[in-house]
Amino acid sequence: MFRGATSLSLDAKGRLAVPTKHRETLQLQCAGDLVLTAHPHRCLLLYPQPAWEPIQAKLMTLSSFDKQSSALQRLLVGYAEDVAMDSAGRMLVSPSLRDFAGLDKEVMLVGQGSHFELWNMEAWRAQLARVMQDDNFTMPSELEGFSL
Repeated sequence: MFRGATSLSLDAKGRLAVPTKHRETLQLQCAGDLVLTAHPHRCLLLYPQPAWEPIQAKLMTLSSFDKQSSALQRLLVGYAEDVAMDSAGRMLVSPSLRDFAGLDKEVMLVGQGSHFELWNMEAWRAQLARVMQDDNFTMPSELEGFSL
């Protein structure tokens, strides 16, 4: 289970160090074999490879003749890259994915349970501010009656 938000730095080669608290879990789950891909919100998604495979399989069952389905396939599967943690717990973010998400030196890694989101720091702060300022925030119908 991946949770928590961590500020990280990309080095000059586009590598980032996976936080120590997640490295062991990733080694156990997938031997450090990960999939990094684009998300429509202009962030990146980072999955352990075994968790990504059923998602990709489901996406590929969608009709390529449907504009929305094919757009999602192009984005999520088209940008998907296999990445591996090195012995120092670092992973390389390719130039095309860094460009897509606008990643520069300072990034935010956000746990989402089964995977992570990787955000440009300014984009992370902006989307967080939008959520916090939304006076008309409503819970999704799936969470009706949910309480914290």
